[in-house]
Amino acid sequence: MTNLRPSTLFLTLLASSSLFLGACAQVMPPCNAVNAPAIQDVQASQWSLIRWHYTSPNDGKTRQRSIPHGENKTPVSINFSPDGKSVSGYSGCNLYTAQVQLGDKGFVLEKIASTRKACDPATSELEYKFLSYLSNYRSMVRDGDRLLIMTRDNEVLSFSLKK
Repeated sequence: MTNLRPSTLFLTLLASSSLFLGACAQVMPPCNAVNAPAIQDVQASQWSLIRWHYTSPNDGKTRQRSIPHGENKTPVSINFSPDGKSVSGYSGCNLYTAQVQLGDKGFVLEKIASTRKACDPATSELEYKFLSYLSNYRSMVRDGDRLLIMTRDNEVLSFSLKK
């Protein structure tokens, strides 16, 4: 197996996830399934959002979203508990928590709850999208110190492992 630079690996995963998700729209019923790593692969880990790509509905080109940061540059994050039964983090304006439900294809996040701090409209919209994607993602992949979440809307959220 050849060693790919992280940027090359990310672009390869982004391209393959777009093909996978695009093909998914025409296949039933597997498209309703969720794919995630084994909880043992992520429990007791903390992740910071470093990239958020989406496909523009206007021209079909991939673009990068501006990621909101909180006071003191707090990044959007996902923190898996040591026992792997819950996650918590920062969603751009508020703190959130969720329960991990184990399934046949990995895990899903359920019962997401957040604080209710008022945010500017743009941050509120991204925070809403982020929390929605956590509860209804298509695929989550761990690749070393990267965690990628591919959404049902063909968006890709890339996280870096906090050390």
